Amino acid sequence: MPLYESTFIVRQDVSNAQVETLTAEYAEIIKSNGGEVKKTEQWGLRTLAYKIRKNKKGHYVMFNLDAPADAVAEMERNMRLSEDILRYLTVKVD
Repeated sequence: MPLYESTFIVRQDVSNAQVETLTAEYAEIIKSNGGEVKKTEQWGLRTLAYKIRKNKKGHYVMFNLDAPADAVAEMERNMRLSEDILRYLTVKVD
């Protein structure tokens, strides 16, 4: 399976416990679709370079994934639907 790095930014007014819950939900989506989360890094609350939807800060989370493309697509679909996620980016690692 290909390796991916996925980073997403959660709104600033969401608590750390809710960020951990979101992280667990997205990791479960990957696992249920036949993938594996190799590593999870929470970078904490950081200042954004520019305002996104009236937010000046955001909680950053990064996943290292070993998953099929369908699992990554499903995770991104759920991120797109979530109001708590400001931005996300997934790249394929060689």
